[in-house]
Amino acid sequence: MKYQEVYPSAPAVDSNELDSERAAELLTLEYFEAEPNRMPTEAFSQHHILLNLNPDPHRVENWRQGVHRDFTFHQGDVVITPAETESGWRWHARSQVIVITLAPEKLQRFAAQELQLVLAPGQLKDVPCQPDPELVACGQQLITAMGQRLGSELMFESLARVFLTQLLDRYGRVLQRGEQRHFSQAQLQRVLNFLQQHYADKITVEQMAQQAAFSTYHFARAFKRVMGLSPYLYLQQLRIEQAKQKLLTQSDSLLVIAQACGFANQAHFSRVFKQLTGESPSRWQQQQRARSDKN
Repeated sequence: MKYQEVYPSAPAVDSNELDSERAAELLTLEYFEAEPNRMPTEAFSQHHILLNLNPDPHRVENWRQGVHRDFTFHQGDVVITPAETESGWRWHARSQVIVITLAPEKLQRFAAQELQLVLAPGQLKDVPCQPDPELVACGQQLITAMGQRLGSELMFESLARVFLTQLLDRYGRVLQRGEQRHFSQAQLQRVLNFLQQHYADKITVEQMAQQAAFSTYHFARAFKRVMGLSPYLYLQQLRIEQAKQKLLTQSDSLLVIAQACGFANQAHFSRVFKQLTGESPSRWQQQQRARSDKN
């Protein structure tokens, strides 16, 4: 049984609608709004992280491993329910909550391969309720990324990696940590913001490293561990996503779009575009416009 199968309303936002296998390998995000109601006590095979967005404090009851808790849920509070933990809910006001679902085997793989962490049994701490506005803000950024017309998959995946890194740093049950340096959530967010703002410029790895206060060597290694891509390849994908948006919304020539997205010339742009999408820019543009006309 899955959490979503017993929640009394359908999600208003659902990351399963993203066409991205890489993002699905990390986490599932759903945003729910529901009138006062309850959920029966169940134990699920996945981890669940609840992020409260409701600006109005409200009464919530939780039955957790046989213990009844009656408390006030504040905006910015998080609840972490590890897999196989019995938990039931009753909320006395309209809910506005993000539910992050994590498969234990996928979290284990991310921790080991990307962060060099060895997780203890249970993987995550049991947190009935705790204020963590930074983690909640990261969840809100994931929703914002999903709302982008184009490029949402890349940005969602990037922010999902930020979210998991922050989650494991604060709430992971870690047996052993690798010796490599890791980004803090704030450091990685500065790098991503810098790339989003300056993708059209000539950017070096050294400039990216400066945003995180890392040496170029350690930055490149840390970035690839967390993001799954080298800094250069991530920047190229970001540029291509921006180019896609311009191809759909602007009538500029390929050369103008190429230069606006940080490519030195049209030939380089076309080559990278085809490498990452399998189509030339002109062909991709024609296909997208044909689909739009049919709709």
